[in-house]
Amino acid sequence: METTGGRGANLQLNVDIVQKILKEFIKDETNRAGFSKAVVGLSGGVDSAVVAYLAAEALGPENVRAVLLPYRSSSPLSRQHAEEAAAKKGITTELVDISPMVDSYLQAVPEVNRVRAGNVMARQRMIVLYDISARERALVLGTSNKTELLLGYGTQHGDLASAINPLGDLYKSQVWQLAEALGVPKVIVQKDPSADLWDGQTDEGELGFSYRDVDRLLYQMVDQRRTDEELVPMGFTLAFIEKVRTLVRQSQFKRRPPIIAKVSTRTVNVEFRYARDWGI
Repeated sequence: METTGGRGANLQLNVDIVQKILKEFIKDETNRAGFSKAVVGLSGGVDSAVVAYLAAEALGPENVRAVLLPYRSSSPLSRQHAEEAAAKKGITTELVDISPMVDSYLQAVPEVNRVRAGNVMARQRMIVLYDISARERALVLGTSNKTELLLGYGTQHGDLASAINPLGDLYKSQVWQLAEALGVPKVIVQKDPSADLWDGQTDEGELGFSYRDVDRLLYQMVDQRRTDEELVPMGFTLAFIEKVRTLVRQSQFKRRPPIIAKVSTRTVNVEFRYARDWGI
């Protein structure tokens, strides 16, 4: 990955190296946890397709279960694209319509708005994925990219949940590059990103800016640690910088485990970290 660049930073990947790293990551971390199979929610979008393809190459397509989780308002194209992506890679799919499960709750809270309803859908999808993971004895793979994680664009215990996440250090712009290298169908790579939570919903429409623009800013702001005085001459407005910085700050709680009140000498995830304290 390049680490230099002008106004927008060079986010160009060495896709061969990145593929190798991520496939080894999936294989090693899955085996380390005592598993040999993986489950991924296949939405018809580029992120989940990339994760499914990486997992198929790392573990073998016979060891990957792709689960399609539509709600009644989901676009039929999402299912079509998910099935096309899975078929191209020889990945087994399973369809679970979450409509009855979600509706049983939404009917009890008639005043719910569409954002809350979307959160319910996201969390219900993860309930299904984790249940299937128990049935299949397989790890749930995350599909959130670095852009989404930094902006907090995801649902806690919903699409942000996973056992391991191969994409969390790749910006959306880089996921598109990886998708092309992996052979993800072009119709998936080229379509507007959407969580498909309601008719006409798009990620960039909700965020108010494009992924490519915010990726260039986030790269300079986070990876290169540029100050406002350095960012403005690169072509970023102060309003855009502050909006993005606010999103990053306000969503920090989504990127960390629950904070545990400390009352002992060795607190979980503070002094006691299992990887370090292997011998207890």
